[in-house]
Amino acid sequence: MKWIDLPPLWLLAFAVLTWFSGGLWTLVLPTWLGTLLVLGGLALMVLAILQMRRKRTTVIPHMQPAALVDDGIFAYSRNPIYLGDALILAGLALRWDAPIGLLLVPAFMWVIQTRFIRAEEARLQSAFGAAFTAYTQRTRRWV
Repeated sequence: MKWIDLPPLWLLAFAVLTWFSGGLWTLVLPTWLGTLLVLGGLALMVLAILQMRRKRTTVIPHMQPAALVDDGIFAYSRNPIYLGDALILAGLALRWDAPIGLLLVPAFMWVIQTRFIRAEEARLQSAFGAAFTAYTQRTRRWV
């Protein structure tokens, strides 16, 4: 089942919930800000994936990393791809005038942290020891 338990599917599920929450309560939300958040989230993801590819390590959450990526965008966030996911979800809530969907963003982040980040960090700690510990001390998990 690990092949189906992937962050993009969780993002899709939360996006669907956000979409359906749009009719429950509406406000006039700044759709331009939603567009910026979606584009910013996509940019973060692309930068992180390119950097991971350059270091020849996996972007698949359940696999063992081949390298510790701690520079570039990873110097600002240990999880720029997941941060990008959260920005996309927040942006979609704004674009779809779904203010209740904004409440789903912290829930999404909690799911990602408990289902993926903790296990990823355990693998990184096991593989890179003191280097990973030093990285966690200078770089926050999200921002």
